[in-house]
Amino acid sequence: MSEDEFRAALSRLSAGVVLVTAHDPDEGPRGEDVGMTATSFMSVSLDPPLVMVSVRNGSRMDDLLARQPLWAVSVLSESQRHIAGRFAMKGRISDRLLFEDIPYRRGEATGAPLVGGALAVIESRTEQRVTAGDHTLVVGRVLSAGTPSADGGPLMYFRSRYRTLG
Repeated sequence: MSEDEFRAALSRLSAGVVLVTAHDPDEGPRGEDVGMTATSFMSVSLDPPLVMVSVRNGSRMDDLLARQPLWAVSVLSESQRHIAGRFAMKGRISDRLLFEDIPYRRGEATGAPLVGGALAVIESRTEQRVTAGDHTLVVGRVLSAGTPSADGGPLMYFRSRYRTLG
């Protein structure tokens, strides 16, 4: 099986799109917010409440979550495609500039940005990191969860493109 065949097969699996965020207190005098678009995010357990995200080994988010256990997820709505695209760019500009015109509030439990208008927000503390090939699975205990917005449907990823339901 080739890498292209593997990608083509998995592109037929639809996934919700989230923005994973964390605050890096060691970057600059006031720290810096870091964000990453992800489609590999899921609920793991209800008791205790656990979620999991997959991050590319050696990425900025992987490096940060290796030393910063607090992170958050904003479940993006169909109207937030521009946010997903912005934080998924390769060779992108600094995270500080990426957050500049996006409405967000700081999570009380993590200090991480929670995107305004997201369908749901979840704050977590890392419980376990598992290396899996070229990615690391980060399992987090949910510290808080909320559904700040009921407007619109979810942003989806299918056949290598952002999509909406319906």
